[in-house]
Amino acid sequence: MIDSLLQRYAFFALAAAALFGVSAPLAKLLVAGMPPLLLAGLLYLGSGACLLLAWGWRRFNRDSAAPPGETALAGRDYGWLATAILCGGVLAPVLLVWGLTGLAAASASLLLSSEGVLTALIAALLFREAVGMRIWFAAVLLCAASLALAYGPREGAALSPHALAIIAACALWGLDNNLTRQISAADPVAIAMAKGLVAGSVNCALAMALGATLPGPGPLAASLALGAASYGVSLVLYILALRHLGSARTGAHFSTAPFFGAVFAVAVLGEPVTITLAAALALTIVATWLVLTEEHAHQHVHARLEHAHRHARDAHHQHAHDGSEGPEPHAHRHMHPPLTHSHPHLPDLHHRHHH
Repeated sequence: MIDSLLQRYAFFALAAAALFGVSAPLAKLLVAGMPPLLLAGLLYLGSGACLLLAWGWRRFNRDSAAPPGETALAGRDYGWLATAILCGGVLAPVLLVWGLTGLAAASASLLLSSEGVLTALIAALLFREAVGMRIWFAAVLLCAASLALAYGPREGAALSPHALAIIAACALWGLDNNLTRQISAADPVAIAMAKGLVAGSVNCALAMALGATLPGPGPLAASLALGAASYGVSLVLYILALRHLGSARTGAHFSTAPFFGAVFAVAVLGEPVTITLAAALALTIVATWLVLTEEHAHQHVHARLEHAHRHARDAHHQHAHDGSEGPEPHAHRHMHPPLTHSHPHLPDLHHRHHH
């Protein structure tokens, strides 16, 4: 049974996956023939530009109907953000492009499905996130579902240098996901905006250095608009999920993106329903059910903690207010006294204890 209160932010991750997943078939429909790296750059730029407008509107219209403000990025956050952008927005695309030059598209797709598992591995091994066998099993099932969708009987994925480059790109994206989790208490719009603008600029510059030219007004506008939704809104939802679920679970849910794309292609583009799609559907449903029905409760200790993030009064937020904080939910710096208790929880901002 799904604990809807505990798992509510899982649906943010699934929505992020759906928005990102449909970008591939929509891009195929709207901007066919554009070089992949240039298309990726324009999608990222559309994301960054859209979020820049949203961030600016919120910043300069604080008395309007805008939602309550998030916590601004602090000085220490910029190191995490810069490293995340370097890994996921600069180095990973370069490795991906070089890898694609020596592999067939289907082989590359098979290798790209490793990102979710690598995200979980990095979360567990480097960042000490609690990842149980249930989550590992779900991650493997989702990887298998992606493999099923990408499988071509004549395609292989031997570990050539080009294949290793794509795996390294996936590892860098996994590291990006985990680094972003470290600053997920801050404004997700600001984080996603910075990622979109930098990654978009780097991808576009690299594509044009390799000989690509900008498309006409129609495909250009379509690319930017698609990026605003499938990359911009998707990334904001992904960061919110990271805040409340941790990297491994968010990554597991986001690994459903290829399935959403395949279903969209069947429903909208009229592509055929195949046995592999049915198999991917079954694997995806089982994996998602495993993650959504996870139960994790034990007595745990909260050390004294002082931080800032958007919150409302609950069992972990019983601090006093001086009246300047504004209506809940609100964001301000607050202190958590030491606390020992037991309740169902996930590795959110307040539950990053060791197991």
